[in-house]
Amino acid sequence: MAAETDRTDQTDETDQSQQTEGDGASGVSQALTGRMLMAAVVSAISALLYGYDTGIISGALLQIRRDFETGNGMEQVIAASILFGAVLGAFTCSQLSERQGRRKTILIVSGVFVLGTLLCSVAPNATALSLARIVLGFAVGGATQVVPMYVAELAPARKRGRLVLTFQLGIGVGIVLATLVGASEASPWRVSVGAAAVPAAIMLVLMLRLPESPRWLVKADRRDDAREALRGVREDGSDLDAELDEIVGLEEEERSAGRENRGWRGLRKPWVRPALVVGCGIAVFTQLSGIEMIIYYAPTILTDNGFSESAALRVSLALGVTYLVMMIVGLTIVDKVGRRRLTLIMVPGAALALAVLGTLFVTGHSGRGDIGLIVACLVVFMFFNAGGLQLMGWLTGSEIYPLGVRSAGTSAQSMTLWATNMLITLTVLTMIEGIGVGPTMWVYAGFNVAAWIFVFLRMPELTGHSLEGIESRLREGRFKPKDF
Repeated sequence: MAAETDRTDQTDETDQSQQTEGDGASGVSQALTGRMLMAAVVSAISALLYGYDTGIISGALLQIRRDFETGNGMEQVIAASILFGAVLGAFTCSQLSERQGRRKTILIVSGVFVLGTLLCSVAPNATALSLARIVLGFAVGGATQVVPMYVAELAPARKRGRLVLTFQLGIGVGIVLATLVGASEASPWRVSVGAAAVPAAIMLVLMLRLPESPRWLVKADRRDDAREALRGVREDGSDLDAELDEIVGLEEEERSAGRENRGWRGLRKPWVRPALVVGCGIAVFTQLSGIEMIIYYAPTILTDNGFSESAALRVSLALGVTYLVMMIVGLTIVDKVGRRRLTLIMVPGAALALAVLGTLFVTGHSGRGDIGLIVACLVVFMFFNAGGLQLMGWLTGSEIYPLGVRSAGTSAQSMTLWATNMLITLTVLTMIEGIGVGPTMWVYAGFNVAAWIFVFLRMPELTGHSLEGIESRLREGRFKPKDF
């Protein structure tokens, strides 16, 4: 018991040191090197591809509808096919990143991004387009599983939140680019879709210059390589020995616990379960909050309710810009305000915006004279949702899982997110046809209320704690809001 208490006290002192001095788990420097910044750029590009490839379908559907004579059912399939591929990609890349390493997996994902994009751009019909988007989705899902984890494993503890959130920022940039292209109505959808092959190729080239994750190298018994990887992403003079010793110590502790505590088996262990519940719960609520409903179908919903195509696409652009601005704001403040606190502050605003929007449609205030109110509700929703809950989807997954199950945990969380997204994408238009736009908005407002309750009861404050400190709390059964 005394030893366990000493270790707990040591963890608390380490995490407190990080919060007050800005140092990592072992006093390493927190300044960012060129390679660390390059890793952040790769993260941003992969996320840009995610945001662009999923967001471009919003405006493109208006053209695809005319070219392929699709109805709501086929349009839902086209939009959702990328999400099915994402589920497959998240699972497969979990295995690849564990066996072949994070770096090799990201290289594969980069290549699939190029291939999937080009297949989509030359699809001869709606069915071929859906199949091509499954290939593209594989890359999207793989990127969301491995890239935030890779960056988190490279990053100094104090800067980890901001660096991982470059992924979220990249999603915002991708969405804005997609909505700009859609709103301009200047490019055929094939050109718009195919343009994404360029950043995918750039991502591939940049990744060739980056090191493997030092934490994965330690797992692979390549400690000298792990030291060199750390050297490449830390300032000269950093205490690499202390940081490496902490990583090695935790890896040895996990090995002594046996293989049943690693990989997918390890996710079933009672002490890991709180992290899995929080991670997958956050993943579900990021989607049930209504963000993808708005991003994918705002133009379709608005045109079906009397808006012109040009007006609907301009609204979609305003939403994309709001998303991006709040990503930048979130990137700036998340490590200062705290993950949990920021989410609890922002979610009620998103719920209220959807409730008011639903009321406008139910009471018949959805005509041309009410365009200003409708747009205001959509923008306010995006402001609060993007600046709060959306930040947590990929950030928590990169932080909360122990090293031995991190790849499996991030995969489970990504698969949960994409499966929820796919379910929503396949049902939103059908739900609107069945119960109307207003009640549908009320349903999603209710999901936001449920999300707030979940975060309040289950999500601890992870800000400022090292990955090893978070894992220690899990092992000690202290993964609760009151224990952080």
